[in-house]
Amino acid sequence: MADVAEVLVRGGVEGDLGALTDIYNHYVRETPITFDIEPFTPEERRPWLLSHLEDGPHRLMVALETGTSRVLGYATSSQFRPKPAYDTSVEVSVYLAPDAGDRGLGTLLYKHLFEALECQDLHRAFAGIVVPNEASVRLHRRFGFEHVGTLDGAGRKFGRFHDVHYYAKRL
Repeated sequence: MADVAEVLVRGGVEGDLGALTDIYNHYVRETPITFDIEPFTPEERRPWLLSHLEDGPHRLMVALETGTSRVLGYATSSQFRPKPAYDTSVEVSVYLAPDAGDRGLGTLLYKHLFEALECQDLHRAFAGIVVPNEASVRLHRRFGFEHVGTLDGAGRKFGRFHDVHYYAKRL
């Protein structure tokens, strides 16, 4: 596994769709981190990919292992809610390949994502973290997110209910 010095971060492109879908599907099948319960095909994930533009507030940043161009993970800023008054808010997330953790990739991806968002008309970033997930809590706190609330038993997956902690950051 490459260290962060051997990683390229760039905007996501159509050719990344298969790898991005594979990474996400790992979390769908194996963890409660996402409340999706059925894996996706790349074609089903295409609208999600296309909702993240090269510019604007909804971005997709992809980490690639240099030399191999293997997708190691991604970070997104997405529409927070579908009503116009929420347009200055985004929801952010990071997903890493199962073998890519503990390398600083989440930090690297968020660094690039938040730099890309600096010139956007945004007021807040929100993140929902299914708990427990100490790595995600540490990552978000590192970027200045603060805990703003808990949705108790918000989703049921793998036969049990899971809480979601919401974190917010002023942009």
